[in-house]
Amino acid sequence: MSDALTIEHLSVGVLGCACTIVADVAAGEAIVVDGGDDVARIVARLDALGVRATHLVHTHAHIDHIGALAELRERTGGLGLLHAADRPLYAGLREQARWLGIPEPKLVELDGDLADGDVVRAGAASLEVMHTPGHTHGSVSFALQTGAGQLLLTGDTLFRGSVGRTDLGGTTLEELVRSIRTKLFSYPDDTVVIPGHGPATTIGREKRENPFAGANASY
Repeated sequence: MSDALTIEHLSVGVLGCACTIVADVAAGEAIVVDGGDDVARIVARLDALGVRATHLVHTHAHIDHIGALAELRERTGGLGLLHAADRPLYAGLREQARWLGIPEPKLVELDGDLADGDVVRAGAASLEVMHTPGHTHGSVSFALQTGAGQLLLTGDTLFRGSVGRTDLGGTTLEELVRSIRTKLFSYPDDTVVIPGHGPATTIGREKRENPFAGANASY
């Protein structure tokens, strides 16, 4: 909670997924969020910080966000966690790879489920889990208190000036917008948002300007 934390953001894979490392260097522990690809880069940063990833958590089960779980868990020993509602999507990871024309990933058993209200801890780092369905049934966002204030990792739920797709399997825009307005927009306006792709934003900016969920949204 604090200035003791080191937070690094990496853009990984061909789709530029935002992978975040939240590390307590003094404790030698870290949480990796959305380690979807580029395992060597992620492990190199963990090694450079002198920390071990105790948890590998995922905002949802699209391949760009979770495709490297097997190798990353092998390399770090961290626990692989995902919301239970996205387990069927994770089971179809090889099919996702075929759609994208990329190599099929190895699948491993998940170590547990994320649920709304859970807190994932590594040293002084703690991520609060919010179930924010809409992009997928099991999409979650993570809230982190830093020395500079609140930080939200929103995966593909909320982007700068946009929202996640809802045409990839049984979800609706109504459900997505509800998650944003009731969960994410409950945070202060100066809360920094790190989306799953693209530039950072703030809750205040998205409340004012987001054409799908903001104040002037027609939906």
